[in-house]
Amino acid sequence: MAELQGNIVSDNLKANGEDTAPAVGMLSQYIKDLSVENPNAPHSYSWEGSPQIDVQVNIEVHSVSDEVNEVLLKLGVKAEAEQGVHFNVELEYATLFGLRNVEPQHAHQFLFGEAPRLMFPFARRVVADAVRDAGYPPLVLEPIDFNGLYMQQLAQAQATAEAQPAGEA
Repeated sequence: MAELQGNIVSDNLKANGEDTAPAVGMLSQYIKDLSVENPNAPHSYSWEGSPQIDVQVNIEVHSVSDEVNEVLLKLGVKAEAEQGVHFNVELEYATLFGLRNVEPQHAHQFLFGEAPRLMFPFARRVVADAVRDAGYPPLVLEPIDFNGLYMQQLAQAQATAEAQPAGEA
């Protein structure tokens, strides 16, 4: 049996550039933009009570070449109390992903669902460090189910398309 598997594997190996199997890889990660505002320091350090934390998330995908896409994970975190804003952090965290021989529908799902899931722990650390460096306890964001959100938005888009009469665009 091992010999048979070995033959199957060796028969499927192809020269560099001739492989047709789907492949995905993380090529590079970087902070594209980071803004940290601490508008009411040092007074905000002594404010009583816990601030209201608002978290905004957005994902953008930009094609760099036929096989490389930049996924941009945008995180906005604002802490606000009655007295005013404690801090406001805006992060654009980018990753270059190489995709080869991936069907378009699978590529779309990967780039908008799985890629942000892979990126999030790194972006979360940047936000936590930025909040700590602004003089507050580090803010550790809860995990986000990007694949679940992708499927939910896909279902909403399909429902909207089905509800729209055929003649309208």
